[in-house]
Amino acid sequence: MTCAIYCRLSKEDEERVQESESIQNQKNILIGYAVENGWDIYKIYCDEDYSGVDRGRPEWGAMLEAARTGKFQIVLCKTQSRFTRDLEMVEKYLHGLFPLWGIRFVAVLDNVDTDIKGNKKARQINGLINEWYLEDLSENIRAVLDQKRRAGKYIGSFPAYGYRKDPKDHNHLIKDEDSADIVRQIFSLYLNGLGTQRIAGYLNENNIPNPSKYKRSKGLHYMNGNASTRHQDCWSSTTVARILKNEVYIGNMIQGTKRKASYKTKKLLDVPKEKWVRVENTHEAIIDRETFDAVQRRIGQRVRSDGSGKVHLLARKVRCMDCGSVMHRLTHTYKGLPKSYLQCRLYAATRKNPECSGHTIRLDALTETIEERIRTYTSEYYAISGVRRFRMEPDCHEGVKRVKREIASLTHQEARLREAVKNLYLDKVDGLITQEQFVDMNSAMLRDQQAAANRIASLEARMEEADQSQTDDTALEGRIAEMLKLKTIDRALVDLLIDSIEVGEKDRETGRQQVKINWKI
Repeated sequence: MTCAIYCRLSKEDEERVQESESIQNQKNILIGYAVENGWDIYKIYCDEDYSGVDRGRPEWGAMLEAARTGKFQIVLCKTQSRFTRDLEMVEKYLHGLFPLWGIRFVAVLDNVDTDIKGNKKARQINGLINEWYLEDLSENIRAVLDQKRRAGKYIGSFPAYGYRKDPKDHNHLIKDEDSADIVRQIFSLYLNGLGTQRIAGYLNENNIPNPSKYKRSKGLHYMNGNASTRHQDCWSSTTVARILKNEVYIGNMIQGTKRKASYKTKKLLDVPKEKWVRVENTHEAIIDRETFDAVQRRIGQRVRSDGSGKVHLLARKVRCMDCGSVMHRLTHTYKGLPKSYLQCRLYAATRKNPECSGHTIRLDALTETIEERIRTYTSEYYAISGVRRFRMEPDCHEGVKRVKREIASLTHQEARLREAVKNLYLDKVDGLITQEQFVDMNSAMLRDQQAAANRIASLEARMEEADQSQTDDTALEGRIAEMLKLKTIDRALVDLLIDSIEVGEKDRETGRQQVKINWKI
């Protein structure tokens, strides 16, 4: 007779019984038992850090496939719970498929043996007790984790991009300055009118590692299960949007947004927002509350891109003066060129039996009018006197310091990669790795080395620009005066200054059309 030995150890088992359930202990007992009974051992299968209810155990699956194809006649385990704690699996294999495949199941310490007919009820009771144990364990773990969440302690494996775990307390987050600087940049770009797709493109073009790649560069074994393998290392609009909405960046801890459907499955279900665990001021903020709220307002307005990746300057700001409806954009082609107009949404929705009039206005004409009024408003209320109050020297500027730190880190990383490539070649020469392994590993290292070099070049260019931009007080005042001319007006400025714009119906006799700006300040 030939047997397959199966051993399993999970973290809950380690904490419960320590050495007595160790893989080596299980092997010793089972090998001795097989020898005593005169059974040949086909193979020893071992799964470590897998729960007894997990149906995706790799060695367990391989053993079942070998059993199905008749490679052995006996499955030998220390206890029935080592094989499975799931009563459904007990019935499926021990009482269903194993008899069909000609497989005998033996658990040494439980005295379980499928060749003994009167043993079936004991196996079923064993399975039920094991399932109860897992259910109780799951509830206890859930209660402990829930208590930690409500205390504002971080219980995730990987902290949000921009943070790292405090070495002194892994349930507390502290800022990771290099990635925190990128988070600030993302919020700034969004408030300056760029959409999430454009921001993602900008970050990719500048060779800035996305959260997944950045975490791996710090030695974390992280993989984004929601991203395709092809785009694992690329920024996406979804990633940018997730960062912009995350309250963790203002110092709040939001946890418990998903839960497992059951302790028997890894499938996660969404938790209603009102049941999320939200604790304020648990760690240092990266983004100030005013900036975060401004971003949420813009997200709430659901402004859309015009196709260029940048939102329309007055999106969701323009309303009908008579009915208060937000005016929506229409685009018509005139002489081969697209022309955009704004029109009362209520009128458009009730065109057959209109409840309001069109209030139609050309978007480019309205934009020009609003820009001119903003320039007038700015020139009347803002002066450049007193702008010489400060000048930041490069070495005193926190942003410059962060760039210098990143360059030093990347330089060190690049040097290590160069050394690793040399050692990899020596391993190939010595026969420690195959040619195919060498090619795959060498390509990956060279890609990372090139990415580090590109990022260094990009950062050095920024440093050079910063050095060149240092001017004397007179030149600085001149630059500010030029900026206050507002040759270009962006979405962020419109959102800062204007609450809404009301457009009246055009007078048919005079052709005049009233436009009213409701200023915020």
